Amino acid sequence: MADFHGRVILLNLWATWCPPRREEMPSLDRLNAKRGGPDFEVVALSIDRDPDLVKPFYQDFGIRTLKHYVDPTTKVSDTLRAPGVPTTLLIDQEGREIGRAMEPAAWDGPQVEALIDGALLYPSVRDSK
Repeated sequence: MADFHGRVILLNLWATWCPPRREEMPSLDRLNAKRGGPDFEVVALSIDRDPDLVKPFYQDFGIRTLKHYVDPTTKVSDTLRAPGVPTTLLIDQEGREIGRAMEPAAWDGPQVEALIDGALLYPSVRDSK
């Protein structure tokens, strides 16, 4: 996660065998296409044991803006105490978890965008004190 320091991250732990991925991954891709940039990124981290499954999945579902991240050892999900997939965390610029969802969601909706806006605003509010 050190590579993402200074950015707000929506980290989604997923697997190709997880049924909700069919709706959730395109939603995450749309969010990243709309909001991804120097201050925010959607990081979709597959826990598939075979990393070669991710690229064909992305192609089959038209995923275009999400990078391929794979953790076949599940060390990241273990460290984050994720009970299963999907698990999604909102992480602030300092690497702190500020939100968690353990069920599928429509990630490109206005409520999620409001959470992202709040997370992006938070450092300026904190630093202005």
